[in-house]
Amino acid sequence: MTPQNLMLLPLSTPKLSIGCPILDHCLGGGIPCNSITELVGESGSGKTQLCLQLTVRAQLPPSHGGLGGSSVYIFTEFSFPFRRLQQLGNLYHASYPNLIRLEPLEDICIHGVHDAQELIHVLGDIEAFIAIDHTRLPVKLIVIDSIAALFRSQYQTAPADLKRRSEMFFNISGTLKGLANKYGLAVVVTNQVVDFIGPHDGVNGVRLGNLESLDTSGRRVSPALGLAWAHCINSRVFLARHEQSIEVDIRNAPSTSICSQTHRTFHLVFAPHLAYASAEFVIKKEGIVGVSQ
Repeated sequence: MTPQNLMLLPLSTPKLSIGCPILDHCLGGGIPCNSITELVGESGSGKTQLCLQLTVRAQLPPSHGGLGGSSVYIFTEFSFPFRRLQQLGNLYHASYPNLIRLEPLEDICIHGVHDAQELIHVLGDIEAFIAIDHTRLPVKLIVIDSIAALFRSQYQTAPADLKRRSEMFFNISGTLKGLANKYGLAVVVTNQVVDFIGPHDGVNGVRLGNLESLDTSGRRVSPALGLAWAHCINSRVFLARHEQSIEVDIRNAPSTSICSQTHRTFHLVFAPHLAYASAEFVIKKEGIVGVSQ
């Protein structure tokens, strides 16, 4: 890369809007292209909801916050939530009838994988798929949901296994970054959390991004796959959830009732170009939406 080549690069990276000004503000405008963004959180925190939302929004033109492209969604566990994706597709088509086709799922390619080696093989196929231009719209988003599930039982804790696992991390991330840079893609991966046991200032003084610790459901947690994987991603978003008991007055009832209410928080833990930011959010029928405070 020469100074002359740097001058030819675009001044700003295209971004995929979440569709919510509050959450987009945390990300400096949305999910950036040419890099890997990780969504980390416990089960039920909203990771898959956000991924599904992004796959539909990617079809919108850049003037409306999209990328004018199709998506490749790779899922690694459970059954794929087709019904929720169809619901989001129908809602977005109703909101943008002239911008999103009647069958928005036709611009989303879905593939299931079961282990890390299979993912490497599929990513190679995806590059050929993109190059031959099989889709109506160019592929502009790759989602992997979730990366941690591929390594849950395949590798043990012996040094040799950890070394092979780290090599696989760099192989996967290197391939994803190559695709992102070559074709101007946004790459989103989800990750799980594990319980964190240690001092509040991290491990050996190394903090978890811009936060001293991550907290969800009353637990201190850290992203799965450790420090080696953290070096493979460009940005990390933590989705936290907390249950809060509130008193509710019921008409004609002799006393108040105790109900549980879920509070969700969107944290930008780290990014190469942004400071830490956070916002409350809720999950609605229309998708994930930030809450003004």
